[in-house]
Amino acid sequence: MLLFSPMRGDLTIRKTRTASGATAVQVVRNKGRGRLVVKHIGSAHDEAECEALMARAERYAEAHRVQPSLFAEVSPAPLALDLSHVRLVGVTHQFAREALLACARRCGLGSLPGLYLDLALMRIIEPTSKRRTLELLQRYFDVRYADRTLYRLLPKLLDHRSAIESAALRTARDELKESFGLVLYDVTTLYFESFKEYELQRPGFSKDNKPQQPQIVIGLITTRSGFPVMHEVFEGNTFEGRTMLQVLHRFQERAGESKPVIVADAAMLSRDNLLQLEVEGYRYIVGARLANSSNDFIEQVDALLPRTDQAIRRFSEPNTDKGSAVVCTFSEARYRKDKRELEKQIQRAVELLARQEPGRRARFIRKPEQKGQPFVFDTALKLKAEKLLGIKGYVTNIPEVELSNAEVVACYHDLWHVEQAFRMSKSDLRTRPIFHYTQEAIKSHVLICFMALMMGKFLEIKTGRALRQIRDDLWKIHEAHLQDEQTGKVHVLRMEPESSACKIIMNLLKSEFPH
Repeated sequence: MLLFSPMRGDLTIRKTRTASGATAVQVVRNKGRGRLVVKHIGSAHDEAECEALMARAERYAEAHRVQPSLFAEVSPAPLALDLSHVRLVGVTHQFAREALLACARRCGLGSLPGLYLDLALMRIIEPTSKRRTLELLQRYFDVRYADRTLYRLLPKLLDHRSAIESAALRTARDELKESFGLVLYDVTTLYFESFKEYELQRPGFSKDNKPQQPQIVIGLITTRSGFPVMHEVFEGNTFEGRTMLQVLHRFQERAGESKPVIVADAAMLSRDNLLQLEVEGYRYIVGARLANSSNDFIEQVDALLPRTDQAIRRFSEPNTDKGSAVVCTFSEARYRKDKRELEKQIQRAVELLARQEPGRRARFIRKPEQKGQPFVFDTALKLKAEKLLGIKGYVTNIPEVELSNAEVVACYHDLWHVEQAFRMSKSDLRTRPIFHYTQEAIKSHVLICFMALMMGKFLEIKTGRALRQIRDDLWKIHEAHLQDEQTGKVHVLRMEPESSACKIIMNLLKSEFPH
């Protein structure tokens, strides 16, 4: 039995049954009407071993091919061509795929079967449905996968999750020189183009303004620069404050280092969460919900925090756990923004009261004390809001002698990196909407997007360019396929990279590029 994979330039990957019943994986070169075995990769005795050998064969073929895979009879361009006997037979974008595969290898993902890498890199090049992705892989790169192969192997990606997370941690530590002394945590939601509920899909609080549609909740840990190192998928109706500890425990188990400082937004601020973090020995910086604080505490902040730009002060709130404090800052820009928003809310409340249409989301309107009486304006809440104009709070259990108030604020502001990672995954990588419905397929889809996010953030950090710009620059490099009409051979001429991003990428990944 002989099975051949898609062409990798002049090379083909072959699977053949041996006398012992094993499956041999070989890289062969077409030579006339015969085939020459270039490299015997190994023999497999089960499907998992076979997939691993096929991945090794893919990497070998990519590294040793002498012509692009799109045309079987292609040869490198000679030093001179008679243009009077040459015609253009095609234009390809092999450089983009080669660069992203090199990036995947640099991020420690090179041992994965080729299908998973191609699915991840296509999230960067042109994110779309899985079936459409297979069509584009064939159109752009002459890489062919059968539909049945995709749907058979997609759930099995979860078997590689541990290896992928280990690769992310190694890349952050070794390639990006990141420290795990402080990590960022946030959650987002991903909706489905369906109204049916299945295993994970549940309606819940939606960050995509899709409250009626089933969704899942994603928890993500990143380094301080925004590089993703750990994620978890939760049911769509899971309260986001209950997700953090589970992901932290997995991170701690995988990272194997001392417990990091946790930075998270105000949604994670619950007494149970903070108490549990304290019990388990974690230190944290969490956004404070000052509007929910006691009147006594707000009076204290109002009296002691100067209303000068960038003023900062640490307070001990009576109701917080022992050792925790609230760092408050005042910003003139935030004051102007808060004041405009407050005036709009007051105006809306007044208008609704005039029509006795309070509305479900109207602030500063409260129910009357006696049933049957009209709604009234909440003057006490207005005064409370006015005292907090321009003020932002941060809850932490780190003593000031270890981390100054200004450093606490600076650490919290790094959260924009994880928020930016979510924006990248939703816009550039189009993680949503999700069209799968089984738990394994959903988690595999999220894991593919996690791999793409790893690659994208790695390139962004190393080049200083946005992923969208990197993708466009890579795609601008074409290969022209010129056929010599006298010999029938097709020669390839590749454009020289002109953008600084491409030059940085080539220099950065030169050891991983095929030679």
